[in-house]
Amino acid sequence: MNNILPRITNSLQTETQRGLPVSPLCQLLTALRFYATGIFQIVSADIMHISQATVCYIVKKVRRALALLMQDFIKFPNNLRKVKDDFENLGCISRSPGLKNIVGAIDCTHIKITKPRGIIHTEQYRNRQGYFSLNVQVVGGPNLKIYDIVVRWAGSTHDSRILRNSHYLCETFYFRYLLTPISNPSTPQEERYNKVQIKSRNSVESLFGVWKKRFPCLQKGLATKLSTTANIIIACAVLHNIAVEVNDIFELDEIENLLDNSNAQPTRMSTIGTSDGLVLRANIFSRYYTF
Repeated sequence: MNNILPRITNSLQTETQRGLPVSPLCQLLTALRFYATGIFQIVSADIMHISQATVCYIVKKVRRALALLMQDFIKFPNNLRKVKDDFENLGCISRSPGLKNIVGAIDCTHIKITKPRGIIHTEQYRNRQGYFSLNVQVVGGPNLKIYDIVVRWAGSTHDSRILRNSHYLCETFYFRYLLTPISNPSTPQEERYNKVQIKSRNSVESLFGVWKKRFPCLQKGLATKLSTTANIIIACAVLHNIAVEVNDIFELDEIENLLDNSNAQPTRMSTIGTSDGLVLRANIFSRYYTF
């Protein structure tokens, strides 16, 4: 609590004491209860002895204040050398070394929402599993921290399209260095590479599992307006990173059981214009995974 409240107190204070204003601490606790339980706001209102309208207003204020901290807490570390070393150690399997020069594991996860109101093409938010969602792209680190997040795509949008339109990532990293698994491995080298790649990629799946376990509102679904929903997701991402920074983490055996399955089908990235990447990938598993 001490890591959060001082950063947002000014945003939560009222200019006057009219109407018995709720203190910044109670506002934060009310919002955290909503994030951490995913219960209806009317239930939070009864628990806190305030009206449902007040809870709605408080959640709105707190998520806006937390979203403003995004640039401070959701970013790539300055020491990318350590990130690369941690990913390499994370991917080690038996005699097979981990992948080198990895700065993040990227994937998308679906956040359930109610049917959007006031939008003409609501069906674009229905994903392949049949429910309404936002498809959220995340770049995660080896320590389950969120390095980048994109919260603006409808549930029916394919992961590859979201990636192609991630302008920040396009400008920062070359996609030819995006290492994907081999669809049909035919040699021992390719099989070893796949095992290492999958183990490294599982870090972002574990991140999703821990994130949604920590904030069940992301798992159960959000019934708020789309603009509000996006900010709640970002607020939960900020809170998650703060939790990681203060070592509020799950045990390793718990993490294994929290793998996110919302994208159970493997992502099939387009190979158009990625010949350099295919050559690089072939060089990697022939160089490091041939014994």
